[in-house]
Amino acid sequence: MKELPPSVYWNPRLASLTPYVPGEQPQIPNLIKLNTNELPYPPSPKIREAIEAELGEPLRRYPDPTALALREALAARFGLSAHWIFVGNGSDEVLAFAFQGLLGHQGPVLFPEITYSFYPVYCTLYGLPYQTTALADDFTLVTSELKAPCGGVIFPNPNAPTGIALPLAEVEAIVAAHQGQAVVVVDEAYVDFGTESAAPLTRRYDNLLVVQTFSKSRALAGLRVGFAIGQPHLIEALTRIKDSFNSYPLDRLAQAGALAALQDETYFEATRLAVIAERERLAQALTALGFVVLPSRANFLFARHPAWNGAALTQALRKEAILVRHFRTPERIAPFVRITVGTPEQNDRLVAVVREQIARA
Repeated sequence: MKELPPSVYWNPRLASLTPYVPGEQPQIPNLIKLNTNELPYPPSPKIREAIEAELGEPLRRYPDPTALALREALAARFGLSAHWIFVGNGSDEVLAFAFQGLLGHQGPVLFPEITYSFYPVYCTLYGLPYQTTALADDFTLVTSELKAPCGGVIFPNPNAPTGIALPLAEVEAIVAAHQGQAVVVVDEAYVDFGTESAAPLTRRYDNLLVVQTFSKSRALAGLRVGFAIGQPHLIEALTRIKDSFNSYPLDRLAQAGALAALQDETYFEATRLAVIAERERLAQALTALGFVVLPSRANFLFARHPAWNGAALTQALRKEAILVRHFRTPERIAPFVRITVGTPEQNDRLVAVVREQIARA
């Protein structure tokens, strides 16, 4: 029998698919890991208690497919009802459902040319047309381009990997431009680090979906919990896809852990504010070393140094067991590195190593 390449059995769409590349998760001794925007502090101690309560007998039963307790807690936080909340297996799954059900069916999806690199992957996977919009010379979004007629809009606020945020008034102007015509998805993965959420706008705009995550500011990247806020007709669209794909996306431990995280507001505020303070301190230290640091409202900094290209600096830091993230494309951001804000001790070590590298250059 003639041997055939495995791809002969593939859906033809896969041949043109370039999968998203997640941040590296290596096992390196004494690693300072500043490459995937995880919170540098552990989750609330209350989360362990909640998860341990679910171990044993409860695990033989399926979890609540509607995650009602978690949705009700989220709804209370935003002054809404549970019908306005959808939860999924990380915000990436929530975004995937939004692409499938709400975007691109009446025209191209619009998103910035420099943004979360999963967006074009979703479009290719689901066969959706898309167009990218320009960023200004200072890496801010050109909002006028995001108001053009289309089949939907998605953008992060703050943007990734730049960390630059749009004021809420500009977000609202984009949503208003598409009301009655197309859905606008605002991806707020980093909103808790200093940006005003668009969630309150969902009361006035029936075409707005706001997506957030527990992975960043709640220190729960390992549990994979994300959620969306929007009017019930948008939430129903996501729920229809979920129940046609996997009715139980959040297991018992994830639901319990996320609910406990929401209930410990004191810990959330303390760690969130600690990261914001360290972000500003780290930005000042890097600027003093000659870096150009973009104004960030996220838990990371996007920075470049005139004496280094981004790839070389990334490799130099790796040799010192410090991981940062470098993006080779588009070419415009290749000189930059994205640096997750760590603990004070981690940030001090990063600055010390960078200072030594600059002195040797």
